[in-house]
Amino acid sequence: MAEKEWTDEDVEALDTLTRDISDVPAVEVITTTAVHLMSAAAVKIGLADDPENEKDLDEARKLIEALAGLVVASAPHVGNLHARSLRDGLRTLQLAFREASTFPDKRGEGPGEKLTGPVN
Repeated sequence: MAEKEWTDEDVEALDTLTRDISDVPAVEVITTTAVHLMSAAAVKIGLADDPENEKDLDEARKLIEALAGLVVASAPHVGNLHARSLRDGLRTLQLAFREASTFPDKRGEGPGEKLTGPVN
């Protein structure tokens, strides 16, 4: 299959459809990144409705740890409404991780809990 040749019109059309990253507010970059981490962690925990995706709690732990770091570091800068939503999503994932674990971590030692404190 031959590669498509890009015309000037194609490039111009693409430019109008994409946003320059410099135009995107920091709070939007942060919350979008957090949503991607939350979605990926939820899939790895087994919360997705896709039976072909198997649980991978090691991967979920890494994603939740990264999310916790992002949430804790960005909370003072994104405003109360965004911070509250991010904390709620993180807490939900931490609890789901504990529930999905065959041998749950000790209180305060679950993913992200060193940054957020123990989750009940």
